[in-house]
Amino acid sequence: MSDWNAAHYDNFADQRQQAVTDLITALPGANPTTIADLGCGSGLSTSLLAERWADAAIHGIDQSPAMLARAKHRVPKARFSEGDIARFAPAQASDMLFANASLHWLPEHRALLPRLMATLAPGGVLALQMPNNLEEPSHRLMRDVAESPDYAGHLEDFSSSRGALLSPREYYECLSPLCESLRIWETHYHHPLSGPEEIVAWFKTTGLKPFLDMLPASKQNAFEADYLERISMAYPRLSDGSVMLRLPRLFIIAKKGMGQGF
Repeated sequence: MSDWNAAHYDNFADQRQQAVTDLITALPGANPTTIADLGCGSGLSTSLLAERWADAAIHGIDQSPAMLARAKHRVPKARFSEGDIARFAPAQASDMLFANASLHWLPEHRALLPRLMATLAPGGVLALQMPNNLEEPSHRLMRDVAESPDYAGHLEDFSSSRGALLSPREYYECLSPLCESLRIWETHYHHPLSGPEEIVAWFKTTGLKPFLDMLPASKQNAFEADYLERISMAYPRLSDGSVMLRLPRLFIIAKKGMGQGF
């Protein structure tokens, strides 16, 4: 897959940061001295972590060189490194693992989350949020376009790295034996955007990107245009001409017990 477009991703920084702010706000008693920002992207989450816990040593990890370059510029006091968060195995325990819109790209959460919990120091916190929007029109329509005759032949070997999330009940059963406390909730965000073109732009650097990467260059613009046509019907304009993008996100805060070692 081609590298991420960090500048394009940041076009919606204000809307994307709301979930980060909400997750940090839900951690009023936390006082970490070491934080790992898993899948830090362009540093949007890292900057808010550095603002909230100014004295903490923060380590941002991402696979995208372009995103990391932007993150280093945005949060010069943090440390950043290129790496696969699916293989995160620190030499020392962290007080907090923070994952903003990153873990939904990884499979096998029943194994992944306990493995991440094991890297926390006693009393440490795993705090994460993940988009839960695969059944929203925005994503169903991507799959519909991909199955149309103009593109199906190019995408027959396509396999998205993103699968459906577990249910809140399944996450609870997976994590509760490993935690002193556990909170799970879902928030539905409703983002007003100027038009359907902005919905396409929003997902061009996230969910739409794997489809476009699999297509030859000669087909990419046509795929976008067909997707836009369907998005325009699924998200009708409001009275002021804008459209409303609904985006459900699942949140988890899992605190490790003091007696549970690294």
